[in-house]
Amino acid sequence: MAPPIALRGSAGVWMVNGPPNLGSRPDFPEDKSKGCKVITFSSDGSLVSWCNGDKTFILRTSDYRQLAEIDKAKANCLKFSPRGTILALWENYTVNRETNQGNPNLHLYNAQTGELLKSLIQKKQLNWDPKWTNDEAICCRNVNNELHFFEANAFDTIKTKLHIQKVSTFALAESGPPYHVAGYVPGSKGQPSFVRIYRYPNFGGPQAALANKSFFKADDVQLKWNNAGTALLVLTSTESSDKSYYGDQGLHFMGTNGECCIVNLSKNGPIYHIEWSPRSTEFVVVYGFMPAKASIFNMKAEPVFDFGTGPRNLAYFNPHGNILCLAGFGNLHGNLEFWDMRSRKLMVQTQSQDTTSFEWCPDGEHVLTATTSPRLRVANGYRVWHCSGKMLLQVNADKETELWEALWQPAAEGEYPVPAITANSVTIKAAQSEPEPKVQAYRPPQARGTAASIKLHEYEAPSDPNKKVSQDPNKPMTKNQKKREAKKAKAQQDGQNVKAEPLPPAASNMSQAAAFTSSGDPDKDKKVRNLKKKIQQIEKLKEQQQSGKQLELNQIEKIKSEESLLQELAALEVS
Repeated sequence: MAPPIALRGSAGVWMVNGPPNLGSRPDFPEDKSKGCKVITFSSDGSLVSWCNGDKTFILRTSDYRQLAEIDKAKANCLKFSPRGTILALWENYTVNRETNQGNPNLHLYNAQTGELLKSLIQKKQLNWDPKWTNDEAICCRNVNNELHFFEANAFDTIKTKLHIQKVSTFALAESGPPYHVAGYVPGSKGQPSFVRIYRYPNFGGPQAALANKSFFKADDVQLKWNNAGTALLVLTSTESSDKSYYGDQGLHFMGTNGECCIVNLSKNGPIYHIEWSPRSTEFVVVYGFMPAKASIFNMKAEPVFDFGTGPRNLAYFNPHGNILCLAGFGNLHGNLEFWDMRSRKLMVQTQSQDTTSFEWCPDGEHVLTATTSPRLRVANGYRVWHCSGKMLLQVNADKETELWEALWQPAAEGEYPVPAITANSVTIKAAQSEPEPKVQAYRPPQARGTAASIKLHEYEAPSDPNKKVSQDPNKPMTKNQKKREAKKAKAQQDGQNVKAEPLPPAASNMSQAAAFTSSGDPDKDKKVRNLKKKIQQIEKLKEQQQSGKQLELNQIEKIKSEESLLQELAALEVS
């Protein structure tokens, strides 16, 4: 049985059952406050917390017993530590008018009792949350462009610091030990930006960095570790460039073993999404001008499979890593493609229009899509899908009600087995989940009743770059394939003509004259090359004369000088 779904909106906070018993969940104590700003679960789903605009609550999900009630009415962000021992709460930064000092706005609470452990100042909401490793042995914060590290959740003592100029962004690998951290320093005054990987706590000395990658074109970066903490993807972007108003992007691969390289992409255009497989052995990139490409890369940053092109800009692996969903949201029509990662085959393709959020269920089989405010203030609601493309549930919010968030309750790792992909679920074409529009696109009278002959895009088929696929003789060739075939046939025909016709004496002399062997004397070699060049030109003129072409006087004089040039060449070669 799939876990329940939590919903937050203008009607408060409530929960519904997951498949197969879809419906309301009466044992959950609904909060009907209209100002619920945020809700979050612990990583194993055992705890849930939300703020209703008056107080912040912590509940145990097994029996929904309230563990703590925190007197914080303006919480904007909530986050549990990986083991659910600490709840981090962030409020907007304010200044005390009397003392002109900033008020602490980042609070750390004991998640079981609600006891306040530490209050800190965190001015910006961007990257507000502390970063923990999965065992909570290490916690890291960026304080005034300096990384502070704490151990065993002892926040009264800074265990160590990382000093590298001005760190603007960092990423702590969640696995370990050993523990790894990556820091990004933007370039200034002609100096390049760079990302460095360190092993905790070895931060001292010029050779402390395990890997270093520098680049000039980077106004912002996105850092993504794999689950094993052995490799890092660095997505760089610029605000604008000469090529594009929207700027340039670059993708780099870095390993804790010191390997660094650029991930070469086969299509020009923006990089929409990068995502690591939960198995940490490969990653997917969605890139290129529409229709976008999607490719799988291995740990050497080499492409191992190409999903072809299509209307997609996002990629999501299920928690087990055996199913990949390629999606197209935003200004696209909600395309959903489910791929079997073992056989590299398309299982099903369907649509979920007006989707603003997407999330895999912890069981690895079901998907939750939602249309939420403020991104879209109309047609709010959520849908539950099976990976076979079947829509199990669709709930639309009332006209006066807004849906702000929809999310699955997480589950502990290993609670659900790897979902089996049966032969019946592969290459199924899902029925359209959306009704066909009543108003069809206009077509001229002579084209009505016939199949559309104009395609807006030519989609590329999936392919394996390491395999040579033979051309289907019944399939029409593309324009580029026709050009290549014509060029190959012409070269082959020219080769046959040269082989079939014996060389005339003049051409034989010319080929002998073209042969050149160095004598060791640069001046002498130069004279020989010039003479042979002139002889070749004379032979070409003689061929033109034999074909009936009228030559100029200077060209006829040049032909007459052939004998003297041959004698001079023979004398140089003898000497």
